[in-house]
Amino acid sequence: MATASNGTNFTGNLTNQFVQPPWRVALWSVAYSTILAVAVFGNLIVIWIILAHKRMRTVTNYFLLNLAFSDASMAAFNTLINFVYATHGDWYFGESYCKFHNFFPVTSVFASIYSMTAIAVDRYMAIIHPLKPRLSAKATRGVIVCIWVLAVVLAFPLCFYSTIKALPKRTLCYLAWPRRSEDAVMYHIIVTVLVYILPLGVMAITYTVVGVTLWGGEIPGDTSDNYHGQLRAKRKVVKMMIIVVVTFAICWLPYHIYFLVSGLYRPINRWKYIQQVYLSVMWLAMSSTMYNPIIYCCLNSRFRAGFKRAFSWCPFVRVSSYDELELQATRLHPTRQSSMYTLSRMETSMVVVYESGEAKQAGRKGAPSSRHLNGCGAGDNAVARAVPCTAHTAQQEEFS
Repeated sequence: MATASNGTNFTGNLTNQFVQPPWRVALWSVAYSTILAVAVFGNLIVIWIILAHKRMRTVTNYFLLNLAFSDASMAAFNTLINFVYATHGDWYFGESYCKFHNFFPVTSVFASIYSMTAIAVDRYMAIIHPLKPRLSAKATRGVIVCIWVLAVVLAFPLCFYSTIKALPKRTLCYLAWPRRSEDAVMYHIIVTVLVYILPLGVMAITYTVVGVTLWGGEIPGDTSDNYHGQLRAKRKVVKMMIIVVVTFAICWLPYHIYFLVSGLYRPINRWKYIQQVYLSVMWLAMSSTMYNPIIYCCLNSRFRAGFKRAFSWCPFVRVSSYDELELQATRLHPTRQSSMYTLSRMETSMVVVYESGEAKQAGRKGAPSSRHLNGCGAGDNAVARAVPCTAHTAQQEEFS
């Protein structure tokens, strides 16, 4: 996706006119290596947090898992190769990797942005239409498979038309379109619409409606006593996802502008400083792969607890008991009232309050008498039973 068009910039030159001084190459090397390290390790930790903890295996998090996988893959397979080719103007990696190198970025970006779109639609359904059925785990996996299939179909022309060309002093990796100028511009327009304008438009609409609902009115169908707690939790999730989407949009906007302009006005490819512009645009686009783990860690307590566990070997990282509870599938914790415990799970919580002096008897008989809480509020004396509570501590940072 990146080097495909960049390679065509050199097809008319037998020698490399974009040789840089060593100090500049060193600075760009540090910049691109930073992306590689942060993106790969950060996203791998996100994948571990989701897969290793049952509590994190929710619909939203499965899409975040797909997003993390695509970002980590693109950073690992394309970032440094892009930099080496853009800096030297010489392709060292053979024809097969040339095809993969041009093919995979489009596939990965498509998977990333449509995973974000799926999250936006899921949040919309959960908040605007809470009574309608949510995606099951099986349906979520089906959506992810469809995303990757469509991504492969969109990127296939890049694989098919990619080739290498040996010149006297260097080798090029480029796209040999049947109609070089017309086909390249048309394909970039299609890619820009499908992997940038269209999904961002859908997300802008869904998050606008969700935002108006969360910040400007009541959530439809929500009448629980923990209404304000649920509202804060949903706002946190939506805020985080809006930041993720805006970051992606900012990072990739210069990239799409650059390739559309360079395709429509080809003399710009011979501009003296075009290589520095290209490296800057490409760095910003590739850097989108490293920001999401940082955003998750800063804005979500469960991911933050996961990162603390991953870095618990560091002497200055302390994993508290609360952090441990954040990632457990069940949570049993006492309140200030002597014999009250709340058992919180992914979907429901059970609240049982024992009468003073009945706790021991309850433990012996297994069917205690207690005062139950109707709707998580105060209630009358009755035969002890656990009462489901739809809004609870475990959902205050909802990621389901």
